[in-house]
Amino acid sequence: VQLQASGGGSVQAGGSLSLSCAASGRTRSRFAMGWFRQAPGKDRDFVAAVNWNGNTISADSVKGRFTISRDFTKNTVLLQMDSLKPEDTAVYYCAVALAGMPTTRRLYNFWGQGTEVTVSS
Repeated sequence: VQLQASGGGSVQAGGSLSLSCAASGRTRSRFAMGWFRQAPGKDRDFVAAVNWNGNTISADSVKGRFTISRDFTKNTVLLQMDSLKPEDTAVYYCAVALAGMPTTRRLYNFWGQGTEVTVSS
């Protein structure tokens, strides 16, 4: 499975950005797609995930501001980020989990390249 992320960029606090990630290759019909982020000098943390039937889960830090969705026809996951804060600045990674809808990094099987998000105050 290959993952190609796009979107990201720079925005002022309070602004919005959208991230997209497309999965290709030998994908199974049922898998979860998620987003993680890693700020400089910090661990890679869970942001949000959506599973094969559309159920979603998000980290408390982004609830009410970030929305994850999935286009099943294109095997694409979208992350709409609103009301961005400087602490959202990080490299964002998309990932695929072949089982469940985990929030733990080690349970994801495939990873895309990161895309950078910078939020200035």
